[in-house]
Amino acid sequence: MKKRKLSANYMDLVFSKNAEIQWRVKEDGFVEVDMENKGFFNSLAQKFFHRPRVSHIALDKYGTTLWLALDGTASVNDLLAKMNEAFPAETDKMLNRLVQFLTTLETWKFIQR
Repeated sequence: MKKRKLSANYMDLVFSKNAEIQWRVKEDGFVEVDMENKGFFNSLAQKFFHRPRVSHIALDKYGTTLWLALDGTASVNDLLAKMNEAFPAETDKMLNRLVQFLTTLETWKFIQR
């Protein structure tokens, strides 16, 4: 696996949830995020293949912990500390997992800097 080198500046970044994204904590304690399926191809799929207009994405235990920690004030370094505290047996993998998840959330515009 290729190691990704992070700049110190990345660790200081602060992310916040996109205010336009709807989400909820389900009865099982996990977060579910709504993703609206927009665009031409999604419109076709909705019309002809009866695809939903909104997809509900259930986060796992890591995603839920991180999502709830994204308060708009915590830096990536702070988030890493919270994740390590929540999952102490997995601290060796947590930085990579955190960066990948933040990158995915930012790509899908669920979070912003």
